[in-house]
Amino acid sequence: MLPRPTALALLLGLGFVLLASVPSPAHAAKRKPAPLRVLVSNDDGVKAPGIDAIVRALSARKDVVVTVVAPLENQSGTGGKTTPGAAAALTVKKTTTKSGFKAIAVTGFPADSIRYALAKVVKPAQVDLVVSGINDGANVGPFVNLSGTVGAARAAAQRGIPALATSQGLSDPKDFAGSVAQTMAWVAKNRAKLKRGTVQNLNVPTCTTGTVRGTVSVRSGTIASFPAGVNALLGPVDCDQTGPAGPDDVTAYLAGYAGLTKIPTVPAA
Repeated sequence: MLPRPTALALLLGLGFVLLASVPSPAHAAKRKPAPLRVLVSNDDGVKAPGIDAIVRALSARKDVVVTVVAPLENQSGTGGKTTPGAAAALTVKKTTTKSGFKAIAVTGFPADSIRYALAKVVKPAQVDLVVSGINDGANVGPFVNLSGTVGAARAAAQRGIPALATSQGLSDPKDFAGSVAQTMAWVAKNRAKLKRGTVQNLNVPTCTTGTVRGTVSVRSGTIASFPAGVNALLGPVDCDQTGPAGPDDVTAYLAGYAGLTKIPTVPAA
C-alpha cells in the first residue's frame, strides 16, 4: 500500500492530467464555428438554373444554413423596384428550386423577395449573408442599376445585411460552374469578415477558350468601357489572353477575369 501522502499526490496529478485533456470552450468554438446563415434570392425566378446551382453548392456545406426566397417569375431588369404596401401583403407560395430544394416564391420584384424574407421568414439578425443570383448574364458597368439581381442585394444591405450579387456570362447551353466556384471561393474567404450593410457585385465570364483568369477588385465601368459596343456581353469571352485586367468591371470581364466591385447601397442619382 502506498503511503497516504504519495497516494494523494498521484490522485492530484491524475486530476490535473484529466483536466488538461478536456478541451476548453474556446477550443471547442474554434473547432466548430457557428454555421453561416445565407439567404439566397435572384431575379431570374425561383425555378431558374442559376439559383439552383448556387443553392446546391451552399447546401452541400455542413457549416452553411440556406434559406431560399425568390421571385415566382423572371424579373430581370427591374432594378430595386418594390411593390407598394407592406411586405406581409405580398402573395407567396411554398415551392422548390429546379433540383428540389425548399423555397418560398414571391409574386413581386427581387427586392420584394428580400423584404418578405426579412419580415416573415427570418429576422435580419438571423441572416449573416445574402447571395443574389446566380444571374444568367453579366451585370457590369451601366447595367448595374438595372439589375434585379443587384436590386435584391441592395435591399438586403439597406437592412444592414452583407450582400453579394453574382452573375455568369451568357452561354448556350447554360454553364454556371465558373460562377459557382468563384462565389464559393468568395464566401470561404470572406465569411469571417463580412461587413454589414455592404454590397459586392461579382461577374464571371463564360470562356470559349482558356479558363477564368482569377478574381480582381475593380470599379464599375461605363458605356465608354466597351471597346466594341455592349454586344460584347452577349456571348462567351476568350479567356486565353495575357493582357491586364483593366481598371473597371467591363474591361476585366472582357479580358477573362471575374470582376468584383463594391457598389453603393443606393443607386447614384
